[in-house]
Amino acid sequence: MGESLVIRVTAMPTDLNPYGGVFGGWLMSQLALGAGSLASRVGKGKAVVVHATDFTFPGVMAVGDELSVYADIAERGRTSLTIAARGEGRERNGETITEVARGLFKFVLLDDAGRPRAIKDTE
Repeated sequence: MGESLVIRVTAMPTDLNPYGGVFGGWLMSQLALGAGSLASRVGKGKAVVVHATDFTFPGVMAVGDELSVYADIAERGRTSLTIAARGEGRERNGETITEVARGLFKFVLLDDAGRPRAIKDTE
């Protein structure tokens, strides 16, 4: 499928940690939102995260910087999709881009009764 842009958002003052940088937990949640968007589109329905791992934060963002989240399918299971998500920060007043976060999210596809359903049911 290839990596695609799934979400774009601006870091606000409420997204900062006590040291003035963008909070890693906010970055993780934005990656999860983007990965969930891709999982729901590919799975054509409800997809819930059941596992998240391999988080790294190689760069920093400041308030006002724009976060772009990119995602791609890393692995397909019978009822699950593992999504690799990556965040890039673009400085507010320029074009400098820095990778600021990445992680893996495993989603399980659910039917209307909340039970896992096979990915092949979506084709």
